[in-house]
Amino acid sequence: MSQPIAPGSNPSRPLSVVAVSGSLHEPSKTTALVAEILASFGRELEIDAHLIEITDIGPEFAGTLRRDRLPASVEAELQRIESADLLIVASPVYRASFTGLFKHLFDFVGQYALVDTPVLLAATGGSDRHALIIEHQFRPLFGFFQALTLPIGVYANDSDFTDYRVTSLDLQERIDLAVARAIPLIRSNVAEADSIARYLQGQQVQSR
Repeated sequence: MSQPIAPGSNPSRPLSVVAVSGSLHEPSKTTALVAEILASFGRELEIDAHLIEITDIGPEFAGTLRRDRLPASVEAELQRIESADLLIVASPVYRASFTGLFKHLFDFVGQYALVDTPVLLAATGGSDRHALIIEHQFRPLFGFFQALTLPIGVYANDSDFTDYRVTSLDLQERIDLAVARAIPLIRSNVAEADSIARYLQGQQVQSR
């Protein structure tokens, strides 16, 4: 079993980090933003990263109304989301909100599957006028799941990218700041979760 994470130390196991890009296009500025956030976490922590792109799996679940009717490939992605140590979720602004397929994917997630899961929120839009999507749309959605939405979200506009690559130093600084503020909370969260898992395993052994 994993050992507790001491304050200020790195986890003793790779963290399962699942990122979801709600973009409906390829190439995608949203996916590029997610990749930069993953890279920033990877510079600070040992992570096992997995990227889910709605452009890839959207056609597989777009017309599905119940989770038990989903194809196995989408069910596997949902299980990754529900078991992640950290979620990174991002969407382009579409009609003043996240994309419909992004929301549809999370409609299948178990109501209590993300309780206390750290979630870093991110979004992209044509201008800074859409930046409040993080507070007005993302935080309420993940508040419903009782997830731990991390203190700083990351919003990027079109001018932060060149040829679908992050080229803005200001944006890179915002990403690094969001990650720096997130890491102490993630360490604490994972330490507590691992401690609970060890306790439950011990209880099961004693009851045999």
